[in-house]
Amino acid sequence: MSRMPRKWNGWVILILALLAIGLFYSILVNPFSFIVPIVVLGGIFLLYKYPPSFLRGTGSNRERPQVKQSRVTAAKTKTTRPRSKTVPFRVIDGGKDDDDLPKYH
Repeated sequence: MSRMPRKWNGWVILILALLAIGLFYSILVNPFSFIVPIVVLGGIFLLYKYPPSFLRGTGSNRERPQVKQSRVTAAKTKTTRPRSKTVPFRVIDGGKDDDDLPKYH
């Protein structure tokens, strides 16, 4: 017996159907109300994907020449650099158990 998943119960389907009907109706009545957000979001996406030169900052590739390392130099820098520093742990002794103080207070 094939049933819908639990999260797709009747209320969810009803709400999604009403949402789709309302969206379709609002596009038919006033399509300009959807063009403005699409243009704004598209502009934001384009500025994010292709930023203008004054927003790129000082670390852009055009201002700094790229230097390609040889394989020997790249291998040296990888092998000489330690991956992590091993630090021995140190145990610090705690306070003394006082007999006059209760354990739980």
